Amino acid sequence: MTPETVMTIAYQGMLVSLHLAGPLLLTALGLGLLISLFQAATQINEMTLSFIPKILGVLTVLVILGPYLLQLIIDFTTRLFTNIPNMIQ
Repeated sequence: MTPETVMTIAYQGMLVSLHLAGPLLLTALGLGLLISLFQAATQINEMTLSFIPKILGVLTVLVILGPYLLQLIIDFTTRLFTNIPNMIQ
């Protein structure tokens, strides 16, 4: 296995992990920002107020995008296992 092959696999793995985590992290970030703006406007400084909406938002995105994300990781893993004989040469 050449260094280029290793770098290509690592790059593809990082892209897949970015595609898997990106929507969930962006949802949590966006909801956290909105809740922080609401707390600043109303001067409610309760730390637990942002927890439940973030969890519900991430869960909603996970339910909506779950099949896509699962298919993405299955395709990546299948490609890796299928290409093992070619990598050994």
